[in-house]
Amino acid sequence: MSFVSFENKGTPTYGIWRDENNWIQVPESFQANYLDLRSVIAEDKLEELEALTMKSGKHLNASHTKLLPVIPNPSKIFCVGLNYKSHVAETKRTDSEYPAIFTRFTDSLTAHNAPLIHPKETKRFDFEGELAVIIGKSGRNIKQAQAYDHVAGYTCFNDGSARDWQRHTHQWIPGKNFPQTGPLGPFMATTKEIPDVNKLVLESRLNGQVMQHAALADLIFTLPVIIEYISGFTTLSPGDVIATGTPGGVGDRREPPIYMKAGDVIEVEITGLGTLRNVVTNAI
Repeated sequence: MSFVSFENKGTPTYGIWRDENNWIQVPESFQANYLDLRSVIAEDKLEELEALTMKSGKHLNASHTKLLPVIPNPSKIFCVGLNYKSHVAETKRTDSEYPAIFTRFTDSLTAHNAPLIHPKETKRFDFEGELAVIIGKSGRNIKQAQAYDHVAGYTCFNDGSARDWQRHTHQWIPGKNFPQTGPLGPFMATTKEIPDVNKLVLESRLNGQVMQHAALADLIFTLPVIIEYISGFTTLSPGDVIATGTPGGVGDRREPPIYMKAGDVIEVEITGLGTLRNVVTNAI
């Protein structure tokens, strides 16, 4: 089953994703106890949410609602850099012994079909299609063998990057945290729906042109390695997001470079996780 967060008449809520235009809102009695999707995940209530919503939830049309990032309020967002051989090669960097980790802030996220805000401070606004992992169970010092026990599900992510700000110093965080530059969605598919992430394929398209295409099996640091590493220095909590890295083909490394501009349509599609679509819009 796939889950989605959205606003209905201005009120944040959540429910079940049916297709691109239809979803089912959670019953009010259930949401009274579990305010958002993160709290449902934290209390291990996804199956109960599914059963009650399918039985007595309210069917809604996309035209009457507004999607939110699938987890609108993660307490932590981790991103893995340089995690595909093809991307390492195009950046002309050497392999690393450990995953390169940086963080995003919650207000840098945006939703499927929402404007992807082009920061006015940069002319080098780039795309990075990625698989994102949603943590389901809290843990510290998680061993690789138990890593998938701590995963609730998966979704698409676009790590919109201001490349000049990213490279002001060796710290990447400034280029990765402009408001509404990180689309997350459209929905979260559970591990039951996606039993083997290695079989997934990621594709990014800019105005319909394929820019990135790679199998998730090509990750340098696998999900268990990433989860073990991150939980080695901090506690992973339900609803935390881990973006696992982007393959080669980013605009900044093309000759000549290709950057996103207002009016562009950027799509990130992953097998079984739908297509995350956004129109680039200039910041006001």
